[in-house]
Amino acid sequence: MAGKGGGTPAQQRGGPDLVQGIELAPLSPPANLTAELVRRLAAEIRAGRLNPGDRLPTEQALMRQAGVSRTVVREAVSALRAEGLVTTRQGVGAFVADPAARGQMRIDPAEMQSLADVLQVIELRIAIETEAAGLAAERRDPAALARIETAADAFTQAVEVGETAVAQDLEFHRAVFAATGNSFFPRFLEFLGPMLIPRQTVRPALEDGAARTAYLSRVREEHAQIAAAIAASQPVQARAAMRRHLTASRDRYARMARAAKDQ
Repeated sequence: MAGKGGGTPAQQRGGPDLVQGIELAPLSPPANLTAELVRRLAAEIRAGRLNPGDRLPTEQALMRQAGVSRTVVREAVSALRAEGLVTTRQGVGAFVADPAARGQMRIDPAEMQSLADVLQVIELRIAIETEAAGLAAERRDPAALARIETAADAFTQAVEVGETAVAQDLEFHRAVFAATGNSFFPRFLEFLGPMLIPRQTVRPALEDGAARTAYLSRVREEHAQIAAAIAASQPVQARAAMRRHLTASRDRYARMARAAKDQ
């Protein structure tokens, strides 16, 4: 229940870093920094050291404690939000979610032990998201279309400054799902959790930086094609564009899997 000053009692107790009961040791490469930060923060939440309503430490505090960049922190918070462990408030911060409000069925990142697992998730996405794009083209309203186009633009801007654009990628797919007008489609994202965008949890050293940059440039163009088909109310073209997009992702990870076997 909110106190007189606004916010939950837990939110009123602390300052900018709020939760003083945890201290994260710096993360070190070659671990996947985003996945490791997600794992550590999720462990604090599940162990009860961060309680519902508590505010996560600020971006600056997490960057300092874990020794990571702002991009890693933002990607980790986005993944925790996708898992239903935190909620975010623009301009305020991230807060631990009420367990009763968390999705009960999600793919746990711990289940994803190999690139073969990632390929299976992408196959699932192809089946669901292809139809979602078609429905979005049939049903989108001006607000839904604006959200899709804003997400596509945000992805482009993130890629242009050299970011991995995980949060922006996730928002684009959320926007397409929301445009279907079917509330069960967004709930499907809760099932996938952070695995919707596998590059935040799987970053094998099988592909150099230039290849990743080229891949993200292709994703930007594929997003633009999906958004254009939805804007033009062309469900057949929207389905085809989404299928091409996800099939290209599947093929990328299949190449990585083959390279891993050859090593």
